[in-house]
Parts: sequence; C-alpha cells; structure tokens
Amino acid sequence: MEKLQSQIADLQEQVAQMKRTSAGKEEVQGVNQRIAEQTQTLLKSNAALVAKVNEIDEKMNNTQGGVEQTNYRVDKLAQQVTQIQHDVDELKAARAAAAAAAAAQPTMPMSEVNVVPPPAPATVPEPGEDPVQVYQAAYRDYQRGNYDLAIAGFREFVTRNANSDLADNAAYWIGESLYSQKKYREAIAQFDSVVTKFPKSDKVAGSLLKKGYAYIALGERSQGIVQLQYVVHEHPTSPEAAVARQRLKGLGVER
Repeated sequence: MEKLQSQIADLQEQVAQMKRTSAGKEEVQGVNQRIAEQTQTLLKSNAALVAKVNEIDEKMNNTQGGVEQTNYRVDKLAQQVTQIQHDVDELKAARAAAAAAAAAQPTMPMSEVNVVPPPAPATVPEPGEDPVQVYQAAYRDYQRGNYDLAIAGFREFVTRNANSDLADNAAYWIGESLYSQKKYREAIAQFDSVVTKFPKSDKVAGSLLKKGYAYIALGERSQGIVQLQYVVHEHPTSPEAAVARQRLKGLGVER
C-alpha cells in the first residue's frame, strides 16, 4: 500500500507538472498572439505614417513651386522697375543736356535778328568737362557690369555737380553698383545717404526697396521685412511698392 501510495503521489506530481507545462505553453502562445497583433498594428501605423509623409512632401513641393513662381514674378517686376528708372534717368539727362546747351547759347540782340552769322566751328567737349557725359559714361559702365568704374564715375559726378537734377540718380546708382557687387553693408549705407540727402527724390522708394533686399541677402530677414513694409506704407502707389508686396508674399508675410 505504501508503494502504491508513493506511485500515486509520483503520478499526481507528474500530472501537476504537465498541467504547469501546458499552462506555460498557453501563456507563451498568448504572448506570441499579442506580439503578432501589436506588430500588425505597428505595420498599419507605419503605412499611415508613410502616406502622411508623402502627402506632406507633395504639399511642400507644391508650395516650393509657388514660391519659385512668386520669386520669378518679383524678379521680373524688379527688372521693370530698374528699366523705368533707367528711362527716367535718360529723360533727365536729356533735359539737363538741353538746359546746358540753352544756357551756353548767346542771346542775340534785336538789331541783329536778320543778320545771319557765319557758321561757328563745332565744339567737342573734353572728357570730363560735360557733366551729362560723365553721368552717361558711368551709367554705361554700370550696364556693362564695370561696377568699380561706374562707382568712380557717379561719385565724380556727385562731387562736381551736387546741385544737379541728376545728383540723386547718381547717388542711387552707386548703391545699385555696390549691391550688384554683393557689398550689401556699403550698399545699405549708400541708399541711406540717398534718403537723407535727397528726401524728395523719386529714388527714395527704390533706395528703401533695395535696402530691404540687402538686409535679406545678409540674412537679417526681420529688418528686411520692415524695410519692404515701409515701402508699401509710405509709397503705396509706386512701382517699388508693387515689388515689395510680391516679395513680402514670397516671404510668407502679410503686409
């Protein structure tokens, strides 16, 4: 009986051990099932995330395309403004030349109205003597990209003809030449001098606009935005204001 009882106890222990082993397998299976479910959930989340990223990329590409189009329009407007300024300068130069020619023409007494004077020999001005020629030569250097020569010519003109109608124009084109050379700090100082010395000039709006461009080129975005907004607020009907609005739009700033 004792032997049988011992064998029964062993069998019971084996049965209990088998039950424990079976419970462990079920638990492992349960864990594996939960891992499989979580993996499936993660895969679905990853797929959704990839789709979202692709959607964002597409939106960013569309936004970038819009920014590039806006920048292109801004550049075209800036070129048109520069051309307008050039045309105005040409008219002012022609007017100054005509005024100089009229001032040099002697007044004929009434008693000599019917007297035909002998033809006078043509006078060819020496280089540097005619202010208008100095100005036009400097502007041609600017157009050709000879910015150092342009700056020297315009400065000579301003020094010798500070009261000329073209003095503000010459000062402005010095700033444009410096800007084209990427000397943005010097350009800002020059445009400031235009605004200070010629506050009623038609070059003030252009000077403020290019100051904004120069600040942005230097990475000083907030200061550049302030300058562009100032152009819009103080010179709202000018061509420069239209360019400033477009540039602000390209920067994502509401004026």
